[in-house]
Amino acid sequence: MTRIAFTLLSAYLLIVPQVQAADLTDDPSANQANSSPASPPPPQTPTPLPQTAPPPEQTADTVVQEEPVGDLWQRLRAGMDLPEMNNDLVARNEQWFANRPKYMSATLQRARLYLFHIVDEVDKRHMPMEIALLPMIESSYNPQAESPSDATGIWQFLPSTGAHFGLKQNGWYDGRRDIVNATRAALDYLQRLHDMFNDWELALAAYNCGEGCVSRAIAKNRAKGLGTDYISLDLPPQTRNYVPRLLAIRNVIREPERFGVDLNEIPNAPSFKKVTLSYPIEAKTAAKLAEMDLSDFLALNPGFRRKVIYAESQNTLLLPPDKVDTFNSNLAETESRNIRLHTYQAPKGALLTKIASRFDVTIQWLKDHNPLALKHGKLAQTQTLMLPPATSTAALETKSAALVAATRPHQQANRVKIHTIRKGETLYSLARLYKVKVADILELNGPLKTLRPGRKIHIPIDG
Repeated sequence: MTRIAFTLLSAYLLIVPQVQAADLTDDPSANQANSSPASPPPPQTPTPLPQTAPPPEQTADTVVQEEPVGDLWQRLRAGMDLPEMNNDLVARNEQWFANRPKYMSATLQRARLYLFHIVDEVDKRHMPMEIALLPMIESSYNPQAESPSDATGIWQFLPSTGAHFGLKQNGWYDGRRDIVNATRAALDYLQRLHDMFNDWELALAAYNCGEGCVSRAIAKNRAKGLGTDYISLDLPPQTRNYVPRLLAIRNVIREPERFGVDLNEIPNAPSFKKVTLSYPIEAKTAAKLAEMDLSDFLALNPGFRRKVIYAESQNTLLLPPDKVDTFNSNLAETESRNIRLHTYQAPKGALLTKIASRFDVTIQWLKDHNPLALKHGKLAQTQTLMLPPATSTAALETKSAALVAATRPHQQANRVKIHTIRKGETLYSLARLYKVKVADILELNGPLKTLRPGRKIHIPIDG
């Protein structure tokens, strides 16, 4: 290769990279400057390329972080994923919501307490965010809502369906009204329905009328060679309106200005935290420990039915985040014997007036705090009652023994003994020990499914 050819080749190799680098910029003048002719430098000392600061996202050390969403409505809208449905049912439901500003205002105000938790749980499961709006059409976010068919809670669980999905239900607590537990159960159910039908519209329809209802409608259409999507199915009128109603409220939340709805901002942050309690107390006591108004406390804990936090059914309380430390601190400073409620196995036939008198409470207190089954003012069955805190266990046991004796007028008061269960004891061993019948023990104490060590029961003593 001649010296002239070598020189021309070197010049070409140096000029081309400069032009390509300049072409990556947005400055036309830079491109023009870098394209002008220049004398090539010696090959052994090439001129460095112009240095331009790369965008932050192109640097190796930069971590790209999304701005946190401050408004929960914005987060909810971003996760909406159900397909559009343009039909008269959607339009009519949109108008229904738009024409009821008072209803919308009250419903959205209730939703503020619960919506972050629901959105967060829906988000964790990667479900369409419209599902977080389902309580709007089920219950208007009212945990005390009840249907004629005995469905209750914000997700409107029937007793049997609620029990199937692990929601406890007894005289003191109803898990269908519990915000956290009912939300978990509802999303479990919806996920199961989606796995069954592989379609969210069909899953929602099945949530309304049952999986059997939807399965039969699909089978009927298949037999006729018809479509098996939601719109094509012959479903009950309420179910045909169910998905359009959900999509209508979705559209209203997505474009509130269009429908004249005022959506106040909801912080994208938890509205409650969990605390645990190891023994039962009155709801008003719990509210006092948290320094909260009782109605505000009950709004966060609607699963407790008798103004009693019954720890055997549910030992988790919900409190505003800024009240948790206050509650824990006040609880630690309060002696449990001053706030702990006690249980009493009341015998069948006990007069409610006598129970109230013996334990220094009003009849109304007993009714407020216990699920009573009464007949002519007497207990219709043996049952466990909640009683106020006693100054000492001995005092409570003395009252209990006196009451039991009073309900058995043919016996003397000293014929009833309080026995503390020890490990390994059974009803039969106790009956042999005290020389009584098992039936006599059950008559005083009601059904004793388990004998836990430390539990106190009444034993009839022959004179």
